[in-house]
Amino acid sequence: MTASTELLTVPQVMARLQLGRSAVYDLIRTRQLASITLGRARRIPAHTLTDFIRTRLDQEAAA
Repeated sequence: MTASTELLTVPQVMARLQLGRSAVYDLIRTRQLASITLGRARRIPAHTLTDFIRTRLDQEAAA
């Protein structure tokens, strides 16, 4: 699986962002972080996490 198609679990995103479970689900709920549901499992495409981080860095730089 390439980085462009890699799907991350919520715990993996929690570790990468150093955030708690509810904070990650809040980002998903508010559509700041895109995700897909496969059965009962929630997955976050790795590229959307990268895009989220890049957007936040750009917002911080503009502030």
